[in-house]
Amino acid sequence: MKPSLSRRYILPPHMLTSLAQHGTPEQRTKALQMLGHDHSIRTIRMAQGLLTSKYVGVRPALNTDKALHRIVYDVHGTKDLPGAVVRTEGQPPIQDTCANEAYDGVGWTHAFYLQIYGRNSIDDAGMPLDASVHYSHQYDNAFWDGERMIFGDGDGQLFNRFTCAVDVIGHELTHGVTEDECHLAYVGQSGALNESISDVFGSLVKQYALRQTADQADWLIGHGLFTQQIKGVALRSMSAPGTAYDDPLLGRDPQPAHMSHYVDTVEDNGGVHINSGIPNHSFYLVATRIGGYAWEKAGRIWYETLRDSRLRPTANFRMFARLTLSNAERLYGASSPEWSAVHDAWEQVGVQVPTLAKEY
Repeated sequence: MKPSLSRRYILPPHMLTSLAQHGTPEQRTKALQMLGHDHSIRTIRMAQGLLTSKYVGVRPALNTDKALHRIVYDVHGTKDLPGAVVRTEGQPPIQDTCANEAYDGVGWTHAFYLQIYGRNSIDDAGMPLDASVHYSHQYDNAFWDGERMIFGDGDGQLFNRFTCAVDVIGHELTHGVTEDECHLAYVGQSGALNESISDVFGSLVKQYALRQTADQADWLIGHGLFTQQIKGVALRSMSAPGTAYDDPLLGRDPQPAHMSHYVDTVEDNGGVHINSGIPNHSFYLVATRIGGYAWEKAGRIWYETLRDSRLRPTANFRMFARLTLSNAERLYGASSPEWSAVHDAWEQVGVQVPTLAKEY
């Protein structure tokens, strides 16, 4: 995979906009700076057309024939990437919690894709997975830049360190998987699908690390990122979009769970972080109806759809839904319980799909 300019930040711009409007002068300045940086990267992309961690100290088992290669760097509060090497593959934990969380989160993501779907790193060709921690000063974000994961420490007032949530790491690295497989355009419904796919597999990475079944999972994205000063539980909720937070500074979670509340906007590349709640909720409905480990059947259907050659960069929700039905039939049979779960879930979120397997 070639390095990409398509940085995708875990904090949505509407949250930063609210902070710029309602925060302290210092918070407003920082939010505007991040919005400006984010906007410049999005413009390039459009022009191209396209907690002390509960996981630290638990090393995921890896297949010996497809070895994982990690390097964690410390930027020491600067923006000079990649930084100084502080931990390499196979070395024991160090005194830096952020470095250890980044190391383990990247490891869990690699192990998940390798052991569940046979994927050799995010490019399926053994790409090393590097991370840089302590980026900038009190930086409230994390992102994948095409070469490595980059983590801010958070400001300690509103946000904790951005290495503390393994699903955030899985989310960001999955943007690399999507870019490698199908280049979903980062605008409108295709962009919302891009964000949703990262949420889906970010959540599955967390469930895999915790060995949780679908009914045991919290289905929250970024749980632990907020400090106690924020009225909210996470950045997004897949089980109940629109309920993750309601805070005077960050605003209210704007995600819809149904097409009847689809948000038409020119902001955020057409609402990619907002309308992703609709396909997110569809996946949650599929996974909880099928039951068991969500990565086994529901996740397999979504992964096979991501790799489906029929998935076009400009796909909308309906196109994606039809492909999930097609792959559910191929994997589990026409009108199987799995096919029915997929069909009914899309119907429940207001995305029109065929009523019979033969119709698509």
